[in-house]
Amino acid sequence: MSATARLTERLPFSPTITLATAVRVLQQIARDRGSTALLLGIPCMLMLLLKLMFDDAEATFERVGPRVFGIFPVIVMYLVASVSTLRERTSGTAERLLTMPVRRLDLILGYSLAFALLALLQAVLSTLLSIGPLGLDIEGPPYLLMIIAMLGALLGLALGLLVSAFARNEFQAVQFLPAGVLPQFLVCGLFVPREDMQGALAAAAKLMPMTYAVQAAGEAADHSGVTGIFIRDAFLILLCVVLVLIAAATTLKR
Repeated sequence: MSATARLTERLPFSPTITLATAVRVLQQIARDRGSTALLLGIPCMLMLLLKLMFDDAEATFERVGPRVFGIFPVIVMYLVASVSTLRERTSGTAERLLTMPVRRLDLILGYSLAFALLALLQAVLSTLLSIGPLGLDIEGPPYLLMIIAMLGALLGLALGLLVSAFARNEFQAVQFLPAGVLPQFLVCGLFVPREDMQGALAAAAKLMPMTYAVQAAGEAADHSGVTGIFIRDAFLILLCVVLVLIAAATTLKR
């Protein structure tokens, strides 16, 4: 047995099955033109709408524009991931796959890989539109906004995978949005600085990953380089993504 084969056997997942799962998910999404348009087009449309709203208040657009890169991808990816995964659960596809020699981590990583690619495309498109035609001016390099947008999309993906285990239908999956995502939107620091909030709200905001996504996007907009706060916040978001994905994996029962 080759060294590569021995290493593959020791992994907690199968790279071949994970890749096959990712390809299957991408093919399904590509056939669903509505989901594809939602994933790639809605963040761009929202940025355009934001620009039109603050057309006569350029300073406000410069302040708010970068920070929504930590918000819009979370919401969009949550909706698509939760509904797509719920369809596979309710149709029995996930259960049939788990009767085969497929591990739960293979499925979760496959979904994550597929949506990570879509998140990257989403981040690139929205960043190029904002920095280019919309004229969003930031101090830092544009790739930092792409990183935050992608991390936000992965966070939305993880939350969507987790919620799909508890929703019985697509309507219930959408109902979880006001309970799990919108409170983060309100206290993430976009409207009121966290230090100006009431004590309990400020403490709650510290536990919400969207807070760190908005803060990291602000760091990218206000500083010319990569700051320690940006690195810390990006790491915290990534850690939250990993923890939520692990929780989502435990909901897959054989």
